[in-house]
Formats: sequence, C-alpha cells, structure tokens
Amino acid sequence: MSYLISKEEARRIAGQLIMIRMPETVLSETTINFIRDHHIRAICLFRQNMVNQEQLSKLTADLRAVMGPEALIGIDQEGGAVVRSTWVPQPPAAMSLGASNDADLCRQVGAAVARSVKALGFNWNFAPVLDLNNNVNNPVISERSFGAYPAQAHKLASAWMEGSLAEGVACCVKHFPGHGDTHVDSHRDLPEVNKSRAQLDALELAPFKAAAKNAPAMMTAHIVYPQIDPENPATMSKAILTGILRDEWNYHGVVITDGMDMHAIAGRYGVGTAAVKALAAGADMVMALGNTETQLETLDALSSAILSGEIEYASLQKKLARIRQLTETYPSVSGIYTEQTDAADRVLMAQAWQRGLTPYRQPQAPQPGSKVRLVISADVVSDGVSEAGIPAHKVATMLGQIYDLETTTFDDANSFEWANIPNDGRTVILASTVRIRYNDYARKTWKPDLHLVLWNPFQSLDIAAPALITYGFAAPAIDAVANWLLGKAEATGQVPVADFDRLA
Repeated sequence: MSYLISKEEARRIAGQLIMIRMPETVLSETTINFIRDHHIRAICLFRQNMVNQEQLSKLTADLRAVMGPEALIGIDQEGGAVVRSTWVPQPPAAMSLGASNDADLCRQVGAAVARSVKALGFNWNFAPVLDLNNNVNNPVISERSFGAYPAQAHKLASAWMEGSLAEGVACCVKHFPGHGDTHVDSHRDLPEVNKSRAQLDALELAPFKAAAKNAPAMMTAHIVYPQIDPENPATMSKAILTGILRDEWNYHGVVITDGMDMHAIAGRYGVGTAAVKALAAGADMVMALGNTETQLETLDALSSAILSGEIEYASLQKKLARIRQLTETYPSVSGIYTEQTDAADRVLMAQAWQRGLTPYRQPQAPQPGSKVRLVISADVVSDGVSEAGIPAHKVATMLGQIYDLETTTFDDANSFEWANIPNDGRTVILASTVRIRYNDYARKTWKPDLHLVLWNPFQSLDIAAPALITYGFAAPAIDAVANWLLGKAEATGQVPVADFDRLA
C-alpha cells in the first residue's frame, strides 16, 4: 500500500536517514546545494577533509550552518592508528588501554578525545570499538579492540564512553554483533562468523548487550552470522538488528550501518538495494559514503521504498525520532579548547601510552651509546582504515639520539633476506610498523635481538625474539619506547588476550 505522502516528503525523509562524505576541505557551492536539495543532516569527515585546526573548525562551522541545528558531524577518532585529526593530543589504541586495564584512565582518555574533537566541531565519534579480538589473524581490528575478555572490554569501553558523553560528544560502539573473530576485512570481502547463538552470547555479543543500556548509538557489522541469519549480513538482518537488538535487548539508541561503500556490501548487493534492506531490517541511518553518484543511487532507492511502503511509515517516524533525540542530547556546537587544556591532555595521553607499554619474552634494552642496527620498512602507506604507519626516518631519529645507529630498510617483508644484514656485531632491532602479520619465511629466518612492535601486537608472535609492544606509532608511543630504552620507564602492560604466549 502506498502512503499518502508526496515524492518531496519521501525524499526529505530519505535525506535525513543517510550520512554522507565529501572530498573537500572547503565547503563548495556544489556541496551546499547537494546538502540542501537532499535534506542531508549527517556527514562524516576523514583525513582528506582536514588540513589544520583553523581550516577544519571553519569547515564544520560551515556545515553546521547549512545542515541546521540537527546536524550530525561524525569522525573516527578511536585512538592508536585510527584517528583522523592528527594534530590534537593522540589517544592510545584501545588494546593499549586494555594492557593497562585501568577504567579510570579510560574515562579520562575518552573525555580528552571528546574535548579535542568537540572543539573542532564534531558531535559524534564512531568509537569505542567493542569487538573482541579473539582471532590473531584479524586483518582490520587487532589493536583497535580492548582485548579478548568480554567483561574487561565492556568495563574499559564503557568508562571511555562515559568520559566522552560527559564532554557532550556522542559515542557509537561498533561493530555489532562483533568483528573480532574474522580473518577477512569487510572493506574488501564479506566475512562470516559461524558460531552458535550460545557461543556468540558468551563472547562476541556480551559487551554489546551490556553497552546497550547506555550507548547512544551502535554501528553494524558487514558480517554474516549464518547460525542466526544464513542469508544476510548483520547490517541487513532483521533477525539481528530487530530480533536481538531491539526486541530482546530493548535497545532505544540510534543504529547506523558501517560504510555501505565497503566491498562486502556495495560489491555484492548494490548500495541502493542494501540501504533499503538495512533500514527495513532495523537500522536508523545508512552510512552512504561512496561518491555523489552512489549517494544519489541510495537516495533514489530509499525514496522509492518509502513511497511504496516497503519501509513502514511508522518505523520511519521512530527512526527520525531516535536520530532527533541524539542531536538534541549531543548538539553540534564548537567547544572551547584552551592551550592549557591541550597541554594537560597531551600529558595524559603520554602517560596512557606509557602505561600500556608491554614486554614480551623479557626484552632488554641495549646500553645507551652502544652500536645498534635498525631494520625497518622503508615506507608504510595507509590501508584505507588507519592512518599511514610511521616513516622509517622517525624511528631512526629516536634511536639515533640514544645509540650509534645504522639503518637497513626493506620494501617488502615477504622478500627481504635477513642474511643480507651486515654481520658487524651491532645489536639488531627490528621495528614493525605495519598491521599485516609476517609470512612463514620471515617467521623462520628473521632473528633480531629486540623487536619493537609499533602497531599490531600479534606480530610479536611471528618473530622469535624478545619484544616491546606499543599498540601504535603516534609520537607519544615512540616517546614511551625511548623512555624505556633509556631506563626512565618500565613496561608493565599485559596483552589482554588469553593464552597469548601459546598462540604463536
């Protein structure tokens, strides 16, 4: 049955139920017209939109002026390698916080993150991650997770979220029902978690169920859970989004999809069809990133589904009401971020990174002034999710201030011959600066004296050497390593993953 609403009204509703991205650093007339013509009130900004604080603050202010008082301006400022604004105080990765296991520290870090992004004009942060990284081969979550223990992950993520909400920035826990036990990146293909409901309840679902009591928003995962719904990924599954989340858990917050441009969705279903199925399944907002063409495809599909009654009118009103509640509770207003607050938050972040520093196989620092050789990847590009890894010269600069240093770089870890390293008596330090795990050849042949694991903690399982794990490569993480090498700080963190020593 068709609803007695006009095409214009259907288009207005469709526009209010999507979040877009744009390629600009300065708001153009073309984008202004697109936002106004299609009634867009939600946008997510990425590194490509950011130059510095002045530029970004103006951009968000201009967006707010165009989108109105119900504007939702989102950002992925999780911490560690997944941050978009890189000049504000850099928060540690979730697993670094898991390694120190201090809820009060998490609360302080969450609040500091919120202060910095609110000052830039954001009112919605797509964090914290509630995925349990219980799969050491996970290519996309890893250190973004607080760990593999449901109760600990919820405790720490909940505290982080409390800090953010207290500062007036909405959180969005992700990726429901859990992206931790996958070995496929949903940006590239469609993962599957073939576990029973009982198994999921005991592990993956547990932190999300606990967070459902107070999380203002939740992001879906593009993953199939065949023992719950064999046909649809969670993003498009009524059994999961409505059956579990709404009906069983009585969740009243906003449910937003992960990016519908990701290959797991766009490449299999088409963005328009997928958007309709997601809203019909129980999502409130579709993250229609992509480009203008795919955004228009999404809007056309949603408008048609609204007009035809494929998406029930009553459910649309509930979706709009939930989104309106989010914007009223966490309005888009620029906060004030003084130099004093910035300085204090930088001290906090440095302490937090230091607290997470984790020893593995009893690493020993070479004596300052001794002869050391650094072996490191020459260049580390972004994987599309995270920021690009730390350049070799920055690690070399840090080590060069402590040791008589020589550096050997490689372009491809899969073909680098360890035997070609000069046998000149220097202590060999391998610095790992990518998320991808090492292959079997490297595992069998690479023999450093010390392994600095500056991103993925599970790489410490690949190389038979004592390791120091940072869970990230932001400047305060590198400073923490320097303090440890100089004997100014201890490494007291513990990898928050069961039987870590036996996973190699």
